[in-house]
Amino acid sequence: MTNLFTPFSFKGLELKNRVVMPPMCQYSVENKDGIANDWHYNHYVSRAIGGASLIIIEMTDVDPDGRISDYDLGIWSDEQIPALARIVDACHAHGAKVGIQIAHAGRKAEDAEVPVSSSPIAFDEKSKTPKELSTKEVKDMVIKFRQGVERALKAGVDVIELHGAHGYLIHQFHAPLTNKRDDEYGQDRTKFGVEVIQAAKSVMPENMPLILRISATEYVEGGYTAEESVEFAKHYQKAGVDIFHISSGGEGPLSATRRPGIHAGYQVPLARLYKETLNVPVIAVGNLEDATVANAVVGNEDADLVAVGRGMLRNPYWTIEAAAQLKKETPVPKQYAAAFPK
Repeated sequence: MTNLFTPFSFKGLELKNRVVMPPMCQYSVENKDGIANDWHYNHYVSRAIGGASLIIIEMTDVDPDGRISDYDLGIWSDEQIPALARIVDACHAHGAKVGIQIAHAGRKAEDAEVPVSSSPIAFDEKSKTPKELSTKEVKDMVIKFRQGVERALKAGVDVIELHGAHGYLIHQFHAPLTNKRDDEYGQDRTKFGVEVIQAAKSVMPENMPLILRISATEYVEGGYTAEESVEFAKHYQKAGVDIFHISSGGEGPLSATRRPGIHAGYQVPLARLYKETLNVPVIAVGNLEDATVANAVVGNEDADLVAVGRGMLRNPYWTIEAAAQLKKETPVPKQYAAAFPK
């Protein structure tokens, strides 16, 4: 029986267990230069020591005006590579593989003087109205994503994740409520995402998986459904996505009738839908910090990997604690071995 501590491999990615640390913004860059610092180093390396098999570095942006805030990580400059490489090397030394989430916030770039988007539609009444990217600017944005991926590869990551969820730029293009364009990127709302995926794959090693984080359903009034998202996700899969990281929402104000759950595993049915419909590995996320629940998600084959967010923020050693609770074997740092049952 497959469980949370069964190894997982896909293409050239080999993981010692099924536990993923998902990308979670730290808003901790000190000089607004997008460069990782000691906080980021300690944050990620401690989770590698704590047993997570795959650590995905937080939303890291391809343009200064593509950050949610000026305190986010960036990957628009070669100067940002060494600090990321330091984190990757240290995580590798503790047995973890490392991914990075490449992104652009689009209209949700709060500190940009003029944010950009697929169409000039503000996130809410308190947000700036974004500038609609011209067709040429969209094509230039694809190049920025490709260059960001190239820099991530120079930093030594094991896998790339593109952020197509939570109302950020790729999501803004494929969502009918935020893409009102009449050019080629409006006639085919997946075209921007497809081109970003193809650009990323063009520079990635052939045996390196590409992950796409996607909001499988929206919670705004009139937002797309899970069944609709699976259909457009087929275009992304054909373009080169190997693994889908299944989340939901984040695209706008919640409607009265389409609200997310708060119970354990509330997004797992979305992960299962993608896994079964697309026959593709998936990462489940959302209130999965209970080790028994996380183990059941894998054991029931609802998802291949489980991302533990808030639980891992509270406890860097969540993974080895879960192994002890579930009575499963997993490597424990020898310095801590006396604290765990044999």
